Amino acid sequence: MSEKRMSSSKKHSLKGMMLQVAKELLEAEEIEKKEERKRYMEEHCPTLSYPSSKQELQEFCKELHAKIEAVDEERYILEHKAIMVVNEVKDLNIKIVDLKGKFKKPPLKKVRMSADAMLQALLGSKHKVSMDLRANLKQVKKEVKEESAEQVGDWRKNIEDKAGMDGRKKMFESEA
Repeated sequence: MSEKRMSSSKKHSLKGMMLQVAKELLEAEEIEKKEERKRYMEEHCPTLSYPSSKQELQEFCKELHAKIEAVDEERYILEHKAIMVVNEVKDLNIKIVDLKGKFKKPPLKKVRMSADAMLQALLGSKHKVSMDLRANLKQVKKEVKEESAEQVGDWRKNIEDKAGMDGRKKMFESEA
């Protein structure tokens, strides 16, 4: 498989085209946001008409104050709920840290178990499976050396025989 590499001029031109498309998309998105903001303001904020008399102006101010109080009350309630949620999250995080600290995992100890006991622990007491691993092993007969049987005799006699130069001479002769 031969890999075709793009020339640096072609890479540069492609990068320029991509940046141009991205710039156009950002501009279109910005225009759309401005239009949506304008629509929202037209729907929710009617055009302001100034009252001509003092009485109408006072009524208008009372309406504005009532709306401001309603908005402030709603803002206060939402802030209070947000603070309660933040405090609850902090409390839960503290509980998590406490629980992590309380329950330390003990170091596991090695337990000697036979294969039968291990299977019984894994499978439960209902299943009785005996696994005699030594049954399949070959039996090996040990050869007993006759010399070792002779050497086991009286240890005082052996020490007396080996004492002095004669004993050492006998040891070398018996080995050879």
